[in-house]
Amino acid sequence: MNLDLTNKNALVCGSTAGIGKASAKELAALGATITLVARNEEKLKETLIELPFEKGQKHNYIVADFSNSEEVKAKITAATADSTFHILINNTGGPKGGPVFSAETNEFTNAFEQHLVNNHILVQAVVPGMKKADYGRIINIISTSVKQPIDGLGVSNTIRGAVASWAKTLANELGPFGITVNNVLPGFTATDRLADIISKAAKRLDKSESEAAEWMKGLVPARRFAQPGEVANAVAFLASEAASYINGINLPVDGGRTKSL
Repeated sequence: MNLDLTNKNALVCGSTAGIGKASAKELAALGATITLVARNEEKLKETLIELPFEKGQKHNYIVADFSNSEEVKAKITAATADSTFHILINNTGGPKGGPVFSAETNEFTNAFEQHLVNNHILVQAVVPGMKKADYGRIINIISTSVKQPIDGLGVSNTIRGAVASWAKTLANELGPFGITVNNVLPGFTATDRLADIISKAAKRLDKSESEAAEWMKGLVPARRFAQPGEVANAVAFLASEAASYINGINLPVDGGRTKSL
C-alpha cells in the first residue's frame, strides 16, 4: 500500500490544536511538506517545530483568521502563486452549541462563511495546481451530524450538512481530473471542543462533568473517546495514493456511535 507523501505539499487548516494539528503531524511523518494555517502566529510557530523534518521538508505557515474570508482569500492567493498544493485539509472549529430554534440568524451566516465559504475559497485557489499535477486530495473535517444530527448543536448540524452536500457535488465535478473530495466525520474526540460539549451536557443532565463524560462514552460501542491521532490516520489515508479511487464519501471515525450505515 502506497502511503508515501514525499514531494507532496499539504495545506492544513486549523492546525495548531486537536485534529488539525494531529493531521499535520501525520502527513508530515509520511513525507509531505506542510503549510499550517491558523490565526494565532505564536501557536503556529510552536506547532511548526513539532513537525518531523526527516525527509527534507520545508514546512511553513500562514496566519489567517477564518472569520474574515477576504483575508483568507488574499493569503491563499499569495501562497498558491509560489506553491502547488496537492492536499487540502479543510478544518475549522465548530459553531457554538445550543438549540437551533433559539439561534440568532447571524450565527448561521457567520458559520456559513467560516466553513463553507472559506472552504470554497481555498478549493478555488488550490485546484488549478492540482489539475496540473494530476493529483489532488481535498479532505473536509466535518462531523457525524451530517448522518445523525447531534442534540444541542443546532447551527453546527445545519452548516455541516451544507458542507457535506457541497463536497459531494465538488467530488462529481473534480473526479475527472484526478482530484478526490472526501469528508471525515469525527465522533467524540478528545479535543478542547469536546470538553466544552461535556460541560454543557453536564448542565443539561444535572450531572458532574466526569459523570457526563462517562454517559457519553456509554453511547459509543468502543466505550471511549477517540484521540485526535486516530482521526488523523483516516485523513492521512485519504490523502494518499492508496485512496485514489475513494471519492465523494462521508467517513465516520466515531467508534461505531453513528446508528446509520
